[in-house]
Amino acid sequence: MKRTIMISATAVALMLSSTALPAIAQGTAQTVGLMSVDPLTIATGYRATKVVGSAVLDEAGAKIGTVDDLIITPADQVPFVILSVGGFLGMGEKHIAVLASAVDVVDGKIVLKGATKASLSALPAYIYTK
Repeated sequence: MKRTIMISATAVALMLSSTALPAIAQGTAQTVGLMSVDPLTIATGYRATKVVGSAVLDEAGAKIGTVDDLIITPADQVPFVILSVGGFLGMGEKHIAVLASAVDVVDGKIVLKGATKASLSALPAYIYTK
């Protein structure tokens, strides 16, 4: 009986302490660790879940690949975009890595300037190690 009362009291204390936290409204600057995060700046970025799977176009607007993955380094940057190129209906495709700085977003579409299907297919394959 004494143990049940202790567990119940602990549960109530946890619930009360979690509701006493201040609410943070969207649009209000938030802090993470020692860095201030501006939600308005973040809102100008692109969600990884929306980028992965997107078509990659050449400058003429032809599809030359698909974003397969984003590689994030320990420094919390996204320096590489992994593309799926070649193949047909998911067969025979290979992955290649390109610098994230080479990829532009133009009118909401991902464009890899100066690239063609042939030039991407000629690049060495990127093989996932983990």
